[in-house]
Amino acid sequence: MIYLTSNSRIFIATQPADFRCGIDGLAAVCQQRLSSNPRSGSIFVFINRNKTMIRALTYEHNGFWLMTKRLSKGKFHGWPRHHGVMQPMAAAQLRQLLSGEPYL
Repeated sequence: MIYLTSNSRIFIATQPADFRCGIDGLAAVCQQRLSSNPRSGSIFVFINRNKTMIRALTYEHNGFWLMTKRLSKGKFHGWPRHHGVMQPMAAAQLRQLLSGEPYL
């Protein structure tokens, strides 16, 4: 289980990711595009191009966790659009985003 606490290191990728690539592909995105270690214990959050699905990737002790949330209708709104490829996010903000509320 992925626990979200106020101490969780969460990073959101501002550009959409190709979700066909799975765990290994998203770990490669962390290394190559985000210049981050996917095994650092941080939670990396991605969105698909259609903004209907979010995935969170993290490494815990001896393996990766991959969480997926796909909306049954509608799209995620308020995905950050910053010039950087990644930005930090608080656990409360991620919970808000996952609930369908825009990220502020």
